[in-house]
Parts: sequence; C-alpha cells; structure tokens
Amino acid sequence: MGILEVKGVNKRFGGLQALGDVNLSVAENTVHAIIGPNGAGKSTLLNCLVGKLIPDTGSVMFDGQSVLGRKPHEINQMGISRVFQTPEIFGDLTVLENILIPCFGKRDGAFRMHAFEQVFHEKSLIEKAEAILEDVNMADKKDFHSASLSRGDKRRLEMAMCLVQEPKLLLLDEPTAGMARADTNNTIDLLKEIKSKRDITMCIIEHDMHVVFSLAERITVLAQGTPLVEDTPENIKGNPKVQEAYLGESQH
Repeated sequence: MGILEVKGVNKRFGGLQALGDVNLSVAENTVHAIIGPNGAGKSTLLNCLVGKLIPDTGSVMFDGQSVLGRKPHEINQMGISRVFQTPEIFGDLTVLENILIPCFGKRDGAFRMHAFEQVFHEKSLIEKAEAILEDVNMADKKDFHSASLSRGDKRRLEMAMCLVQEPKLLLLDEPTAGMARADTNNTIDLLKEIKSKRDITMCIIEHDMHVVFSLAERITVLAQGTPLVEDTPENIKGNPKVQEAYLGESQH
C-alpha cells in the first residue's frame, strides 16, 4: 500500500465527467508524475488530493487517513504541502520572512504581524528557516524582498516555504511552468537534491517531458479523466499508444 491511495474517484461538473473511476497508488519516498493533455483531469485530481474538491464517489487516503472534507491547514498538518503553478509568496516581505510564516502552520498573511512579534524571539525558528535557505541555495538572498526575485528563485522560495513544514508528501503543480530552460534545469537539480536529503514523497503534474523523465520513478498517464496506463518512465517512453496520444514531440 502506498503513502497516497486514490480509489474509485469520480468527479463531475454538470454534464462533464472530469474524473472517471481513478485509482492511483503513490509509493512512499518515490517521485510519481501525472501527465496528460489539457482537459485530462490532472488539476481536478490534484485538487481532490489536497481537499480543495470532494469527489462524488471514491476515497483519497494519505498515510492511512482520509483527506476528504479537511481544511487546507489540516491537510498541511497531515504532512502534505503543495507548490502551485504560479508561486504563492508575499512580495512585500523578505525571503526569510516568507519562510517564517509557515512555521506557524499557515501560509496566509492575516496574522503575520502578530506572528513576527513572536518569531524574532524564537532563535530556533530563525535557525530552521536559514537552514532551509541553505538547502535551496538562497542563503545569500535571505534579506531580499521576494518581489525582486526571478521566477526561478520565487519557485525556490515557495519550495522552501513548503519544506520548512517538514512535509511527508510534496505536490508540485507544473513547477517549471513559464521558466527558461536554464531555470527549468536548476529546478530539476534542486528537486533531486531535496529528494536525496529527505525522506519525502513527490507527486508532480507536469507538461514538460524533460522534467518528467528527469525526475519520475513512476508515471500515470490520464486520458479524459481516466488513467490510461501507469508504468516506469522507460516503459512509458516505449509505449506506442501513449507516445502517439500524449508525448508527441515533447519527449525530445
């Protein structure tokens, strides 16, 4: 049994069947990619995994507990963190301040002034945040205002905001979207480094097959809301039906 188990998940939006009888098992401490064309149901599935959507039928279990019906902060407390397509950071705060916010179990800024009154008396939290910055190669930018960062560094910062919560599962929604190839390769290297240092499971939704084949140990291919195949990257590459329908020229 995997750390993440999806069984018989169905989700409709009016007359549209977004997900149809989806089954997915993600093994602990692996990198599992979910791919497919636009409209295949990837984002809908991801939103079910983090409790943002509740399936019409089926179950989503993480580490033996259901995620369905839980609020976002409860999902975080279970050990699930999510990296969004567009980095969700606070542009008016420094890099270090951004990382300190999730130390309180939340990523909204409504309470942050009260939080900061406390946090700068918490040396252990400062040290923890600075160690995370070292891990994502941003220690020299801790005092930068995050609005001034490149897209690649904003992505690194968002990953740091996730990692400071010490998640068991990191969900990445197109983590290289909108990046130049150099930033994409840097992000791949960063994720490999994170994986080598931590007991962490990663589940990635991604269109860039260079990213998928560089990172994934297992791949699930969705077709019109239903898994077409789940296999190793090597077998996915060699599957003519998958190659023709979903990979095309992107695999090169």
